[in-house]
Amino acid sequence: MLNHLYRRCLCAATPRPWLFVGLGNPGEKYKGTRHNIGFEMIDAFAQSQGIAMNTVHCKAIFGQGIVGEIPVFLAKPQTYMNLSGESAGPMAAYYKLPLDRVLVIHDDMNLPCGVLRLHDKGGHGSHNGLKSVIYHFRGNREFPRLRIGIGRPPGQMDPKAFLLQKFNVAARQRASELLFACWTD
Repeated sequence: MLNHLYRRCLCAATPRPWLFVGLGNPGEKYKGTRHNIGFEMIDAFAQSQGIAMNTVHCKAIFGQGIVGEIPVFLAKPQTYMNLSGESAGPMAAYYKLPLDRVLVIHDDMNLPCGVLRLHDKGGHGSHNGLKSVIYHFRGNREFPRLRIGIGRPPGQMDPKAFLLQKFNVAARQRASELLFACWTD
């Protein structure tokens, strides 16, 4: 499914580069949590395209490659979620990319687990990582984002605790299927 969205985004007359930024938190403590699904999507894409994520650039784990004829830069900011813009802003500036060539990939509690939404632009939807990115893009909201549904917290659970919790077995299965299917169909 995402392959079709990806092709739509990358179809351009000239091979201008893209920057894909997956939002998450660094470190083993956060690996596999709902808030890190953006990192997981970057990893799945990198693996599917044979792109090594083996350097550090602009406070991010970074990789670059060519997909078709399109140069692609992949980044996982290591600044923690709430400061993601400290990496994404300077990286877009470094490569002199217009913001419509920067795709930000992030978790979204307003979508059911495993649902994807691609938007050309928009607000932050109370997502602190997106708030930081928008701030470091000088308030510009005109960049595409891929929202990955992680579902809502059950009952009265604190949303912050929910974000930092690992997926339960059923949700992990949906997320894993989604990550695999996005880049292989």
